[in-house]
Amino acid sequence: MITVVGIGADGWDGLTAGSRQALEAAEVIMGGRRQLDLVPESATAERVAWPSPLLPALPALMEAHAGREVCVLASGDPMFYGIGSTLVRLLGAEVRVLPQVSSLSLACARLGWPVEQVDVVSLVGRPLAALAAVVAPGRRIVVLGAGVESPASVAGLLTGLGYGPSSLRVLSDLGATSESEQRGSAAGWTGAAASGLHVIAVECVAGPDAEPLARVPGLPDTAYEHDGQLTKREVRAVTLSRLAPLPGELLWDVGAGAGSIAIEWMRAHPSCAAVAVEDRADRAAAIRRNAGALGVPSLRVVEGRAPAALDGLPVPDAVFVGGGATAPGLLERCWTALRPGGRLVVNAVTLESEAVVAGWYARLGGDLVRLSVQRASPVGGFTGWRAAMPVTVWSVTSVTSVTSVTSVTSVTRRDAS
Repeated sequence: MITVVGIGADGWDGLTAGSRQALEAAEVIMGGRRQLDLVPESATAERVAWPSPLLPALPALMEAHAGREVCVLASGDPMFYGIGSTLVRLLGAEVRVLPQVSSLSLACARLGWPVEQVDVVSLVGRPLAALAAVVAPGRRIVVLGAGVESPASVAGLLTGLGYGPSSLRVLSDLGATSESEQRGSAAGWTGAAASGLHVIAVECVAGPDAEPLARVPGLPDTAYEHDGQLTKREVRAVTLSRLAPLPGELLWDVGAGAGSIAIEWMRAHPSCAAVAVEDRADRAAAIRRNAGALGVPSLRVVEGRAPAALDGLPVPDAVFVGGGATAPGLLERCWTALRPGGRLVVNAVTLESEAVVAGWYARLGGDLVRLSVQRASPVGGFTGWRAAMPVTVWSVTSVTSVTSVTSVTSVTRRDAS
């Protein structure tokens, strides 16, 4: 049994009796050097400071001390972006966790913010761009800092998004006698470098140049850098409704273009993941830039031509084929890769790709939709409708077969069976 003990900045004095007893009985105490310094010296326990990098060394480190009474020290609540979650994932039921108050709870107590009404973003080991996904007018965000310069970086990102009037409060060394606070606005941030232990509280205020982006599918086309290879807004919204992202699921976006489907899949929930497969290097680079700008920098981009580029990828819960449906073996590879209950969605524009989709629909059923979008534009001194190319959307799941065909044109709908 490994016991993980949460410890605050107030050290030994802030521990519960149970946490103290666990540490006093330990044969081995592991943790970061800062956590180890908070615990009085023991005559019996061996102290092991974390190596760097930690995660690759963790399994061997645990194995080396198997059979001994081990205590692991963690800051605050070990299950809140902490080592406790990693150890439970690694060792399962062999881990006992004794939590302390988390930095989030301490920060919200100081700020007077209800914990359930804030968004939390950790920048510990994560890109700053992840913050962009939750920035919205009126939202309160608690950012778990990484590095003494992170307040200035957060202020710069907010200002770049048009949220310069947002207020920042940097809370350092929460719970310690050295606890401190700095205040300012994002655009006018001049605060000193924060300590290594800090959180940043943000109250988002949109400036005149801010462009708030919704979390629902169908972001404006102007939100993306693209060369024309982009699933347009209305078609994107319908496509994602067929893909139906659920928390924790993984998408393959095959022939990703600008990456819009994968990006909006990941924006649907923080735990959603995606792999964008694109064979052109310039488009793959644009996908990475779009992902960072829209707050999902963890989007994985694979450069290569499908279906060969799909080899070795993790099993998907959904697959979107936005281009290349006529490539030999591609749809077979995507269909057989799905988990039970997974969804396959294919968009077709050309007659050739429509013929392929029609053949698959005849074999597997599913749902077949043709979308025709018209936009108002000037016609001389008047206004008329200009039609975009129609898009056929085929969707099917690995456990259901629906035989209805639906044709949608403009605002009319016709069902046939």
